[in-house]
Amino acid sequence: MGAPLPAPAASRLFLSGNEAVARAVWEAGCKVAAAYPGTPSTEILEELARYPDLYAEWSVNEKVALEVALGASMVGARAFCAMKHVGLNVAADALMTLTVTGTEGGLVIAVADDVGMSSSQNEQDSRFWGRFAHLPVLEPADAQEAYGMTKAAFELSERHHCAVILRLTTRICHVKGRVEVGERVAAEPAGFVKDARRWVMVPGNAKPRLPLMFEREAALAAEAETSPLNVLSDGPDTALGFIASGPAFMHVREAFPDAPVLKLGLSCPLPLQQIRALADRVRHLVVVEETEPLLETELKAAGIACHGKDILPRIGELAPDVLRPAVARLLGNAPPVPAHAPEQPVFPRPPTMCVACPHLGVYYTLSQMRNVIISGDIGCYTLGAGHPWNALDTCISMGASMGMALGMDKGRGEADAGKKVVAVIGDSTFLHMGMQGLLDIAWNRGNVTVLLLDNRAVGMTGGQDNPGSGRDIHGEEAPRVDFARLCEALGVKKERIRVVDPYQLPVLFKALREETKIEEPSVIITDRPCVLIDHYQPAPSYRVEEERCTGCGNCVEVGCPAIHVTRRETAVKPSGKEVELAFVRIETTACTGCGLCLQPCAPEAIVHAAPEAPLQFQRKQ
Repeated sequence: MGAPLPAPAASRLFLSGNEAVARAVWEAGCKVAAAYPGTPSTEILEELARYPDLYAEWSVNEKVALEVALGASMVGARAFCAMKHVGLNVAADALMTLTVTGTEGGLVIAVADDVGMSSSQNEQDSRFWGRFAHLPVLEPADAQEAYGMTKAAFELSERHHCAVILRLTTRICHVKGRVEVGERVAAEPAGFVKDARRWVMVPGNAKPRLPLMFEREAALAAEAETSPLNVLSDGPDTALGFIASGPAFMHVREAFPDAPVLKLGLSCPLPLQQIRALADRVRHLVVVEETEPLLETELKAAGIACHGKDILPRIGELAPDVLRPAVARLLGNAPPVPAHAPEQPVFPRPPTMCVACPHLGVYYTLSQMRNVIISGDIGCYTLGAGHPWNALDTCISMGASMGMALGMDKGRGEADAGKKVVAVIGDSTFLHMGMQGLLDIAWNRGNVTVLLLDNRAVGMTGGQDNPGSGRDIHGEEAPRVDFARLCEALGVKKERIRVVDPYQLPVLFKALREETKIEEPSVIITDRPCVLIDHYQPAPSYRVEEERCTGCGNCVEVGCPAIHVTRRETAVKPSGKEVELAFVRIETTACTGCGLCLQPCAPEAIVHAAPEAPLQFQRKQ
C-alpha cells in the first residue's frame, strides 16, 4: 500500500470512525500497530498501513496482536491494537495480566462491538472487559469523537500506566462525518527497563502489584468526575434525564432534544457524583446503553434509582423509533405512531458465495455425500450451510470446527456409528486458532477428515493477507506457510495429506470418499486463490446452449451466482414420477471460466462463450 500524504494541520477530512481512529493513532506518535481482520474493525489497520513512520502488521490472531502491542509499550513506544468484539475473547489471557503489570508507552486497545449483529455470531458487550480487567473504557459517539478520544486514550494510558479500551460499535466504525485533524507528534521510546518484579508475572511478583491496580482504579474514578470526556448536554425538561454513551447519545438527543443528557465518554469508571446530581434534578432517570444493562446495574448498586432495560430492549441499536414509544409508556403517554412509508415488495437476496469461489466446488461435493456430519468454522465458507448446498452442520467460533469434530467422533453413539465426521476450516482461521485443534485430533487419533480451504486470503473481511498468502500487509513478499508440511508437523501422516484443486470435482470427490473411509486423521487441502484478490486470473467465460439444455438443474446445485434459472417446468417421467426442470443461462459478463458448472452438466449444454466483438463506431461523413 502506498502511504498517503498527511493532511495539513487543522484541516477537515470526511472520515469514517475507523479512518478517524487510524488518523488519530498516527498523529499520536504511535510506533507499532497490530490487528487481526474482523468486521467492523478491519479498516482501522488497513488505513494505518498507509501512513509513514509507523510499523503495522496483520497478526495471526488477536492475542498475538495485543502481545505485539504490549511488547512495544514495554520499550516505551506508543502502541495500538484493534479487533472486533469476539477477538478480545482470544486476547483476554494477555489482557488480564497486562492490567497487573501496567504499561509504559501508551497502549490503546480498540474493540469494535457489532451491535445488531451485522456480521458476527453474537452481540457481546465489550464494556464488561473494562470492569473485569480494571481498565478505563472510552466510548465515542461519532467520527470526530473517535478521533479525539483515541488521542486522549494515549494520554490517559501514559498518565495512569495502563492500557485503555476504546469501545467502538458498527455505527461508529462505518458512518462517515467531518473530522478536524492535526499533525503527527512523534516521541522517541525511552527504552526497556529490566524489572523482573514488574514484568515477570509469577505469583510472588504479581501479588504485590494487585494493590497498585486498585489504587490506579481509584485514581481513574476520581478523574472521571472532572474528565472533559463526560459532558452534560442540558435541557429544560425535568421530567426526564438520560445517561448515555457511544452512538446511543446521538439517538437520545434526536429523540428528546429538550431533556438533559449526561454523555459518558469515559464510561468506566463511572462519574457517580455527576450522575447523582442529574438524578436529583429529574423525575425519571433513564439509562440508554447498547447492549447490556451494565451502567444501569452499577447505578442501582450505588443506590441511584433509574430505568433502563425494564423499558428498553437488550438487543440491537436503540434508535429514536425505539426510544420514543418506550419512554412514552414510562410517562403514561400513548406511544407515538411512527410515520412509516408503505412497504414495498423486495426480492429476497440471501447471502451467497462469489462467482467462481473455490468453496463452491467443496460444498457441491459435500452436498453429494451421505451419512456425514460436517463441523464448520468462521469465514466465507460458513455460507455452505445455506441453499443450495445445505452442507454445514455447525459454526460456533474461530477454530472450533476441529475440537467439535473430535468431540463428535469420540462422543458418538449407535445413532451416529456409521457416519463420517468432516471438519471444514479456512486457511486464515486455521492459522488463527485451528492448528491446535488439528494437533489434538492427530495426538488423540481422531477419526476425522479435515478440509482445509486454502484461498490465500482472509476472504470474509475483504481479502486481507495472512501467513498463507506469501505477502504482508503492504503487499510485499513474505514467507508463505506450506500447509501440507505444517499438517505433517502437527502429527498427520504424510500419506493422509492431499492437496487438490477444488475446481476439479471428480478429483475432490474421490479424495473425500477415500479419506473418510480410513479411520484415522486426514487432511485434504484445497488450493485455489480467492477470486477477489489481485493476482486471481480469470479464464474465458461459458454460456448455455439453450437447444441442448434439458433442465436437469445439475449446474444450479453448484450454487454459482452467475447461473440464473430462466424458467421452470414440470415433467413426467415414464415411471409416472413428476420432476421439476430448471432451464438456465449464464451471465457471461460475470462468469470467470472456472468450469465448475461444466462438470455436472449431463447434456453438455455448457460451452465456451464466443468473445465479444469490440464496439464499432462509424464516423459520419
